[in-house]
Amino acid sequence: MNARFELTGPQTDIASYPTWAQDMVASCEDARRGIVSHEMWAAMCAATLDRQTTRNFMVGVWPVIERFPGYMSHSLLKTRFGRSPGDDLARRWLVRNIRVEQNHAEYWLNWAESAGVSRAEVLAAEPPKGTQALADWCEEVSRNDSLAAGIAATNYAVEGATGDWSQIVYESTTYAESLPVSGRKAGLRWLQLHAAYDDTHPWEALEIVCTLLGGNPPVDQVEHIRECVRRSYVSMSITLDRCMDATAMARKWNEAAA
Repeated sequence: MNARFELTGPQTDIASYPTWAQDMVASCEDARRGIVSHEMWAAMCAATLDRQTTRNFMVGVWPVIERFPGYMSHSLLKTRFGRSPGDDLARRWLVRNIRVEQNHAEYWLNWAESAGVSRAEVLAAEPPKGTQALADWCEEVSRNDSLAAGIAATNYAVEGATGDWSQIVYESTTYAESLPVSGRKAGLRWLQLHAAYDDTHPWEALEIVCTLLGGNPPVDQVEHIRECVRRSYVSMSITLDRCMDATAMARKWNEAAA
């Protein structure tokens, strides 16, 4: 039986978690840094993204935003009240936060409109090819994998990396001032919430994962969680790359047609 896990210090200090979790986080750090340093954020902060790339981003990432409550619902269905401390912790947390994620979908649409991409376009447009990588992976892992794997891949990895990049963009005065004054506050709301709210959210998810697996889980379980976390980071990078690549490809097609 796995040793029961309890935090040994502050929730937001990785040293408070079991050695296996510390090692897992460290082994995925390079992939996480790849997201934080992605060219998308530098272009946003400099307000140099063209309209097409902005559209690719808003439309291409929308499936993840729209489906995120669904990913969490898949996890909720796997819990059983009273079965374990991890189940109970996950159940309370998921029930509380699913409604919050629903509101975030509305805030994303407000951001898109402020950035010049209409709500109707986000809702109806076909995402650029390849941008479904993250949405497809989140659906797969939350629906078909274990409770711990689903929460680690979506609520820890995806939300954690999102908190990192959203803070970078939100703190850019240049980006904020590039949005129309009318509706700017509402347009920045999604970034504002994720830059602050997700400081603790991923840590809460990591605590749930550790409570589910215990202080000394089998090596194969730890390796699987590591693979899921890393795949989330890689899928996010692919989605962002395709948002950028789609613009370059469209430009090539237009030049060829001319």
